Amino acid sequence: MLIYSMGVSADGFIADDEGAFDFTAPGDEQFRFQAGQVARLGGYLLGRRLYETMRVWDTDPSLRAPRSGVAFAESWSALPKVVFSRTLTQVEGNARLATGSVEEEVTAALASADGDVSIGGADLAAEAIRLDLVDEYRLFRYPVVIGRGTRYWPDLDHRLPLALVGTRTFGGRVVYEEYRRLRYADSDQARSSDG
Repeated sequence: MLIYSMGVSADGFIADDEGAFDFTAPGDEQFRFQAGQVARLGGYLLGRRLYETMRVWDTDPSLRAPRSGVAFAESWSALPKVVFSRTLTQVEGNARLATGSVEEEVTAALASADGDVSIGGADLAAEAIRLDLVDEYRLFRYPVVIGRGTRYWPDLDHRLPLALVGTRTFGGRVVYEEYRRLRYADSDQARSSDG
């Protein structure tokens, strides 16, 4: 299954118009929850900016305290990653540069991964959403309105039917929403169970 998971503002932005996403800093309980999600992944496809942001988990030992930081850093470092970039010529750690299209790389990652695969980076995820490759959407919604910036959802020329499959609240302020993409067989089954 391909998963797109990001922190978002109440109005659906993952970053403001200057690229800042500091409003998405998780509390301890949420961080442990997200670390557990990453530990269950079998692979990660990401854009250059997200790759560069997340490199700190491979290189900065101070992030490995407290214990939840150690667990996240170890899971993240071990996770096979595919980086999409038009400017990078090399990547480090357990990563490789993408050589195929988004669809080809997603298909290959899903076939070879020991577990679900996540995708991140607004532009990369937008392309995967437009190609209808994403199976599950996970949003950590923060109580702040940004007004403009980088949106979680791209512009689409079609509807995207979803089923809400999970919610949770962290610290009384962050709402986690988990949606599964309804495919034709899923929506037929949902309609028949409603009526």
